[in-house]
Amino acid sequence: EVQFVESGGGLAQAGGSLRLSCTAPGLTFRDYAIGWFRQAPGKEREGVSCTSAADDSTYYADSVKGRFTISRDNAKNTVYLQMSSLKPEDTAVYYCAAGTYYPDRYWGQGTQVTVSS
Repeated sequence: EVQFVESGGGLAQAGGSLRLSCTAPGLTFRDYAIGWFRQAPGKEREGVSCTSAADDSTYYADSVKGRFTISRDNAKNTVYLQMSSLKPEDTAVYYCAAGTYYPDRYWGQGTQVTVSS
């Protein structure tokens, strides 16, 4: 079983920043597409951002473009999600996930992000 370690969640004010980190000791991140998803109360899980293993290309949901940045540090086997200009609607549980071509095979437990207005 793959165990993820997600960190960096917490409470932020609107306009503030947080950086989420994700690593999994049993997985070599450079070989996988890694993504961040989120789920707000009463809503479906949605994709936020992901990065490809093949060419490091990235994807962002329209709702976070220009505010969030996904990055990899292969030496640390870690993927980050830098979140800036946070909005109350960014409040959700954020999940890290990994997969061969799409990040949907292995899932982390999630970290709570709460943005106050």
